[in-house]
Amino acid sequence: QVWQIRLDMHLLNHDGNITDAASIAGIVALCHFRRPDVSVQGEEVTVYTPEERDPVPLSIHHMPICVSFAFFHQGTYLLVDPTEREERVMDGLLVIAMNKHQEICTIQSSGVLMLEQDQILRCSKITAVKVTEITELIQKALENDQKASRKEGGKFGFAESIPNQRITAFKMESAAVDTHNVEEQAGEIIAKADPPSEVFASPVLHTPGTAQIGEGIESSWGDLEESEKEEAAEEEDESEAAAFECQKVETEDTSTMRETKNDEPIVLSDSEEEEVVILEPQELPRKTR
Repeated sequence: QVWQIRLDMHLLNHDGNITDAASIAGIVALCHFRRPDVSVQGEEVTVYTPEERDPVPLSIHHMPICVSFAFFHQGTYLLVDPTEREERVMDGLLVIAMNKHQEICTIQSSGVLMLEQDQILRCSKITAVKVTEITELIQKALENDQKASRKEGGKFGFAESIPNQRITAFKMESAAVDTHNVEEQAGEIIAKADPPSEVFASPVLHTPGTAQIGEGIESSWGDLEESEKEEAAEEEDESEAAAFECQKVETEDTSTMRETKNDEPIVLSDSEEEEVVILEPQELPRKTR
């Protein structure tokens, strides 16, 4: 065991039934691939270059092909190879993978649909017919590629379908550019050109919010509108009034008058020595001023 094969697929355009398209593309890529020949003697492995030995294909015993079925109206209608729009409205999807020997490789069901035995048997019969047709097309395409491309060195299939002189497919040859008398040619072009219809000495601002090339006008960025100025002035007056009230409260005497239950006021005044006054429960103040 020398080689490890990995198959990567890149979707260029998804128009529905990506499972069937990916299975066909994957099995064809594996059948078309050729690996370098290898010889193993004991623990010594020798990998031969294409010049020394021709590359050899992979050992693929059979080609499993997927066929998808879309169901509508709780299985009343059956559709093979659904498109992207049909997949949006289908109730369920059944995918059956089978080879040309009518051997089922896998079955996958998805969606909110319960299928009966007769429906699955019907889909398997349709799959056998479709797999036989697709396998014949694949084998024919591989034979044509082997004859036209690998033996004769020509182009076949996708390589032949690409047109020439495409910037996305081929590189264009460089061409020389004549740069002589460029200034004279530019002067002739400017002289033949029509003068502008109107010439503005200063920039004109047609409507607010439009841009124009020129010296421009004074920026009003950050300026407040009249309504915003009034709101800012009101907020400033309120903040000054609140600050004045706080200052007035701080300048008042800190002594507090409390009324007891017997209406005998107790005056607590500030002093340098701290005093702890313990009141009985019935003597707790009812109101604090």
